[in-house]
Amino acid sequence: MDENEHKDENKSANEQNERGHNPKQEQLDQYREQNTGPGKKMTTDAGTRVSNDRWSLRAGRRGPGLLQDFHFYKKQTHFNRERIPEKVVHARGFGVYGDFEAYKSMRHVTRMHFLQEPGRKTPVFCRFSNFIGNRGSKDTAVDIRGFAVKFYTQEGNYDMLALQFPVFILADGMKFMDVTHAAKPNPVTHVPQATVAHDNFWDYVANNQESAHMVMWLMSMRGRPRSWRMMAGWPINTFRFINENGKSTFVRFKWIPKLGVHSLLLDEANIIGGVDPDFHRRDIIEAIEKGFYPEYELGVQMVSEEDEHKFHIDVLDDTKLWPEEEVPVQVIGKMTLNRLVDNFFAEEEQSAFDPANVVPGIDFTNDPVLQPRAMAYRDTELHRHHSANFENLPVNKPIVEKNYNLRQSYLRHRIDVDSVHYHENSLAGNTPAEASPEEGGYTAYPGDVEGHITRDRPGASFFDFFTQARLFWNSLSQVEKQDLTDTFIFHLGYVKSKSVRQQNVEMWANVDREMACTIADNIGVEPPKGTNVDVTKSSPSISQANTPHYAATQKVGVLIDDGFNSEEVKRTLDHLHHCGVFMEIVSEKLGTITGSDGMKIEVNETFKTTYPVLYDSLYVVGGRAENKAKFTQNMLDFVNDAYKRYKPIGVATTGSEYIQSSNANNLAGVIFAANNQNFADDFVKAIAQQRFWNRT
Repeated sequence: MDENEHKDENKSANEQNERGHNPKQEQLDQYREQNTGPGKKMTTDAGTRVSNDRWSLRAGRRGPGLLQDFHFYKKQTHFNRERIPEKVVHARGFGVYGDFEAYKSMRHVTRMHFLQEPGRKTPVFCRFSNFIGNRGSKDTAVDIRGFAVKFYTQEGNYDMLALQFPVFILADGMKFMDVTHAAKPNPVTHVPQATVAHDNFWDYVANNQESAHMVMWLMSMRGRPRSWRMMAGWPINTFRFINENGKSTFVRFKWIPKLGVHSLLLDEANIIGGVDPDFHRRDIIEAIEKGFYPEYELGVQMVSEEDEHKFHIDVLDDTKLWPEEEVPVQVIGKMTLNRLVDNFFAEEEQSAFDPANVVPGIDFTNDPVLQPRAMAYRDTELHRHHSANFENLPVNKPIVEKNYNLRQSYLRHRIDVDSVHYHENSLAGNTPAEASPEEGGYTAYPGDVEGHITRDRPGASFFDFFTQARLFWNSLSQVEKQDLTDTFIFHLGYVKSKSVRQQNVEMWANVDREMACTIADNIGVEPPKGTNVDVTKSSPSISQANTPHYAATQKVGVLIDDGFNSEEVKRTLDHLHHCGVFMEIVSEKLGTITGSDGMKIEVNETFKTTYPVLYDSLYVVGGRAENKAKFTQNMLDFVNDAYKRYKPIGVATTGSEYIQSSNANNLAGVIFAANNQNFADDFVKAIAQQRFWNRT
């Protein structure tokens, strides 16, 4: 299937949703209101029409304001209360709707209704988020990202809360407050924002070395996704699938982006965070609006109960991944995100996710991170919303009937008309009645529980901090290893305490001594005394060198002005569009530019309103500019920026003056149109490759 067919298929799915075939969207329709339009008159929140919304009521033209100005009072006091407390973590987020389609029946391992039949579709709401920064911070921070999916199933809501790493930074929920405090800004200065480049975090890491594995992922390219559309997700916890016979199977999940996993360079992420802090939001909005809907396949890794202790790791240890070479990922369905929210606050900001929102067919294990999580999420939402009714907000509301004896609390919208609101009753025939398992009632798995009350770690795996961190290192390409080392140096370079820097160097020697020595040499401390653990295994699935690469939805900046070769440029732009490449026309000023035969192109951005770092590739056309010297300098700035970041560059026949070969460069990934009949195809192939690491 080519990119246009893929786009048409996605558009067809969206049109079906718009026609009302999505039960969640049908439910949301009753909450959607439009305040603007012909004949619409302004009212107060009580419905009284407003005659003047511009001037407050006063005693005399120059007199004091009057307390009886109820319209001003209502308007101002409502505004004063427009915000709710932001989430303690994952405060900065963005959510979109979509659907999940099962590829195959998983009936043999789980009763979960939405996984019973191939082709069964389930509405979803997906929220991407950053862990550290506040609600107003930047998208591109080096951070732990959330990837939460709410399935609106026929059995109630099922929430799957994932991260972009397969492992967690701690092995027991007891430490969650501590690592969060350590990662957040300094409590005295509230600096720095949205980064772990400070003393507290690295002091925590050095003194809580179970964090080693996840910090390796965080410092790698995985910590800086190019796009949410190009980011994998793992719920990190171990759950149980339960089938209709009550048999349990340990399971972990993985979201696999269809576009592959791709990343920003460290300096790109830092610069973009300043010039466009909404970079990831804009990216997913553009993709959905253009009909290139983000797609992710859902994979499962399963281990039978009888094999629980056959691995060299503990299946309950969240600081360890299940190597895909040992526990293969089985793809069972696909999520397509195809609809933006109507109102950010009402839907995204008020959305709430809870790992305790489960449905028949899945249950908890004794995972020591999952157990506390199952209690903690609801409590934080009770604080944020000041009400026990947040599950009744439209975005959180299940699509199935709700019958319960829960009552009251702030902002109760339901009008419960029953006089009986307790269980075990005769006046209402003991309804709402319990549902048997056959009727869909949720029942907990009757797992064995034994032993003494203890705070001991569950097993030997929980004492092994570096085996899988070394596995991660061994799995990286040389480019990825250099990038990870440089990222360590960048972050530890901001640490003021020499003792903390030295402790980290000693710690990271356990992963790779050579890496630790390089870090030490760059941050002003002594080389480590120890050496790395003796692990030679690697996992090819970890390296991004093995991820799929496509040109589709990569963004190309077209640098152009009047006088361009119309035939050549049109042929190239048409081919890029056909291949699903996103483009922005960049020139001296907004308006239109004119080609050699009168062809006109609308300019999207100017050199003053955009930055080279925002593009995955450049198409260098050039042209006849009013201020040629300034235009030339802008062109060279863009080209040099893209070149040093290993990005593909396509050069039109009129653009060769802006990049030329020399003894200092090999022009790898630079495609010239001159004397090249296959230029458009070659350029698209280069765009798909994305980086040319062999460039000099």
